[in-house]
Amino acid sequence: MKLMEPILAFQPELQEIRRDLHAHPELCYEEVRTADVVAARLTEWGIPVVRGLGVTGVVGIIKHGASKRAIGLRADMDALPMQETNAFAHTSRHAGKMHACGHDGHTAMLLGAAHHLAQHRNFDGTVYLIFQPAEEGGGGARRMMEDGLFEQFPMEAVYGMHNWPGIPEGNFGVVAGPMMASSNEFRVVVRGKGCHAAQPHRGIDPVMVAVQIAQAWQTIVSREKNPLESAVLSITQIHAGSATNVIPDEAELIGTVRTFSTGVLDLIQRRMEEIASGVAAAFNASVDFNFKRNYPPLINHAEQTAFAVEAMRAVVGAERVDTQVEPTMGAEDFAFMLQEKPGCYVFIGNGEGSHRAGGHGLGPCQLHNTSYDFNDNLLPIGASYWVKLVEMSLPGA
Repeated sequence: MKLMEPILAFQPELQEIRRDLHAHPELCYEEVRTADVVAARLTEWGIPVVRGLGVTGVVGIIKHGASKRAIGLRADMDALPMQETNAFAHTSRHAGKMHACGHDGHTAMLLGAAHHLAQHRNFDGTVYLIFQPAEEGGGGARRMMEDGLFEQFPMEAVYGMHNWPGIPEGNFGVVAGPMMASSNEFRVVVRGKGCHAAQPHRGIDPVMVAVQIAQAWQTIVSREKNPLESAVLSITQIHAGSATNVIPDEAELIGTVRTFSTGVLDLIQRRMEEIASGVAAAFNASVDFNFKRNYPPLINHAEQTAFAVEAMRAVVGAERVDTQVEPTMGAEDFAFMLQEKPGCYVFIGNGEGSHRAGGHGLGPCQLHNTSYDFNDNLLPIGASYWVKLVEMSLPGA
């Protein structure tokens, strides 16, 4: 690896920042303390700060030279509504809140890059440091954009990074094109006619209609979608009834749909509603169909992905960069930014969990697990990648 010595020297302070953030997690749009910490550090290092985009978002601005070119680097700040089971010194101080996805580490890595860039300024142009709230279901990226992120801070490209357990520590993974799926949810209420369970002929059983709909929906993925395109349709909840001898008035189906393309999503949503309505009508029932599109697919732009690969290779070596990493059906709201600006989102390997100190929980070190913890060994690696990306994107005179 060719990590930057000043960043390596700064690692102890970055670790202190990261563990402080881990100990004080804040949920989406509640990241007041986190934003205060970020803004205070940036200000301390002489970096102008703009606050308030996306409620609690922070944007740092580092300018150098005469070039009008600019790029954006984004890190997410929010935590998850989970109870941490770790017991090491920096475990969450707030019950029911936990940095179980590594956003504390993402914030610290971007702060590490900010510190180095402010001190050395080996680039020509402007770097916008985007500290985003509410990635975990709150659509903070979209909210910052609605508040004028790209108008107030014009940039030619935007880049993001996320730690990824299972990829070896310090390795990178990326792929051009679709890398993460769209996230969508549905809630369908089947309305029948309740009656005594011993007299089913006097009612319209919504439970049996819901079962028929659930089975029929699976043929959308297996028989209507192009088999070369990926999609997931998962029914995760079925609710109906309150007594063993009562056929209820209604039954509810809840779940998620994930796709890598909007075209496939359009097909699935349309056919789900058609099938649900048709099956219900066949049994003299009716349905209320609700489908919510949360995050679009995350699609990396080819040119910026190739450029990011060069930067990653310059930091960790070509053998540590997987340019054909397997896409995931997980979702990420950085996808909204990539719909508006060219850019690239990469995975940085978090390892298998051997970095965790004594006192960690019994579960694996996986994202959204109560035993998770970010790997502090990544702090100088991720920060060095950010700096190298800036220096290559905005070369000095």
